[in-house]
Amino acid sequence: MKTDCTLHGLYVPLVTPFTDDLRLDPDALARLADEALSSGAQGLVALGTTAEAATLTAEEKQTVVRICAAACRAHHAQLIVGVGTNDTAAAVTALRRLAEGGEATAALVPAPPYTRPGEAGTLAHFTSLAEHGGLPLIVYDIPYRTGQPLSPGALHALGHLPEVVGVKYATGAIDAATMELLGRPAPGFAILGGDDAVISPLLAAGAQGGILASSNIRTADYAELIALWHSGATGPARRLGAELARLSAALFAEPNPTVIKAVLHAQGRIPTPAVRLPLLAASPDVVHRALNVYAARTHHTRDDTVS
Repeated sequence: MKTDCTLHGLYVPLVTPFTDDLRLDPDALARLADEALSSGAQGLVALGTTAEAATLTAEEKQTVVRICAAACRAHHAQLIVGVGTNDTAAAVTALRRLAEGGEATAALVPAPPYTRPGEAGTLAHFTSLAEHGGLPLIVYDIPYRTGQPLSPGALHALGHLPEVVGVKYATGAIDAATMELLGRPAPGFAILGGDDAVISPLLAAGAQGGILASSNIRTADYAELIALWHSGATGPARRLGAELARLSAALFAEPNPTVIKAVLHAQGRIPTPAVRLPLLAASPDVVHRALNVYAARTHHTRDDTVS
């Protein structure tokens, strides 16, 4: 029997705001979490790539989860927490610890990075996590980061594990494999887009929602894009999708989340645009371009396009 965890709509993978001396700013994070959920997000993703989770201490990670969990409780929203390692035993331990906290709806787990264990090894990895981790799982399929591609057949097999409730699909393309996956989804297995620039056509093809870094900037519009495709408003959805794709391209012109944090800082929403090494701050010309794209946003009505 499938785990009772239904995923749909927009999930915002929050950035981690830092002070000038690169300390975590919990107040700024709490404001971002509240803003995202007040703007139509179905839930939050804590400790994802966009959060610079690899650079956070264990104590900082606990603080981030606690803050995001409080916001989700207040808004009756879902909390997804990133758990990533290529050590299966360590991943099981991390999942159990997260499950004991009782705050996460699900864990977002990439295919084992760097090791490249093959599809059989990857299936065994996720099977072990599903059986022993104690949390619903969302497979993070992002082969250009992990080095481990997953075929539609492998994802289909994972989707039939009772504890696996979805996939963050970020393969960098919408191709025949994508259409095969969307054409025969496992029951209770949500396909959530993870490549911001192509979320609109993926939704048009049947995806249930998205985990989108760019939605840190225009949360309400990304939530509306998903709602438009799901309601069959194809014309407005196409126009808004094209506009948001231009924004996403500007926000990803340099490594994520450097440009996003710079734009949030320029908007006065976080105290600094600071990122931790090995990331470097976004270059001024790229930030300026992103701000110009944001400023050029079109204002619509729902009957024609979107407000």
